Amino acid sequence: MLNKREEQIELEENASLSDLLNKLAGVHGAAFRKEVYEPGLKDVKMGFSVTVNGALMGQLGGVDAKLADGDNVILMSLMSGG
Repeated sequence: MLNKREEQIELEENASLSDLLNKLAGVHGAAFRKEVYEPGLKDVKMGFSVTVNGALMGQLGGVDAKLADGDNVILMSLMSGG
């Protein structure tokens, strides 16, 4: 959807994963909010997964997980089929 392999985002100190997702929703607009994350919700939309430094966001406290400078956050679209 975003057609980006990598993007660097500046956040305030002590920012959370929800702060990052809110910022991405503002930058990428309606398509991001419809498909990936609606600001104010406590999870990403079904069909997407988020990792921070290789750990699933659910293992880190969900969207309330705190981020640090240099963290590697990956948003992945989950695929299924047969």
